Amino acid sequence: MINVSPWDEMLQTYVNLQGRVDYRRWQAESASWLEDWLASLSSFDPAALDRQESLALLLNLYNALTVQQVLKRYPIASIQPTWLGIPNWIAFWRFFTRSIYTLNGQQLSLNQIEHGLLRQQYSEPRIHFALVCASTGCPLLRNRAYRADQIEQQLEEDAQRFIQNPQKVRYEAAEQTLYCSKIFKWYRQDFLRVAPSVPDYVQLYLPAAGLSGATTVKYLPYDWSLNQIASSS
Repeated sequence: MINVSPWDEMLQTYVNLQGRVDYRRWQAESASWLEDWLASLSSFDPAALDRQESLALLLNLYNALTVQQVLKRYPIASIQPTWLGIPNWIAFWRFFTRSIYTLNGQQLSLNQIEHGLLRQQYSEPRIHFALVCASTGCPLLRNRAYRADQIEQQLEEDAQRFIQNPQKVRYEAAEQTLYCSKIFKWYRQDFLRVAPSVPDYVQLYLPAAGLSGATTVKYLPYDWSLNQIASSS
């Protein structure tokens, strides 16, 4: 049985109801607790778990590892470092591609958890509203752990929170244009597995908008600033 209680307690302590993270306090008080909890997961084999257990494990693991990586670097303004105002794309790329964890003997990066495990094994586009990269443009971090017996409800809540947030998705009726997070552009094929088009998928959560495949879609700028509680800066 996977014990998510430590992760759940940390989330409730350091993440507010708006999904903002108090990295300063977390780093000062519980960075080692997070390290210990992550170490306790390393022997689990996702393939030996049922769908709900595996999905909850991998979502919790991805988000916890992201927090861990930020805590190791904090204070930072963004996971996308800059030099003289120019993005350091190599450092940014390594944040996601560097192996940082061993799960059941397999070396994993954040990208491998997302693309090699979650996206490859599940036809579940709602994971894109649950995986958190610590940036304001990402989904906001849920302040409770994912649990196998609640995962369907939690993913549905995540999708609703993301799509019903006008900073991430909004329909401008006067322009007849749907403005979407670039998550819908980057992972378009995942959404097309379950809907004929991106507007058709969004329509599931914004039924009053009257969207269809003919709706014009434009993508919003992505905000890479660190998703943190203001007092932590």
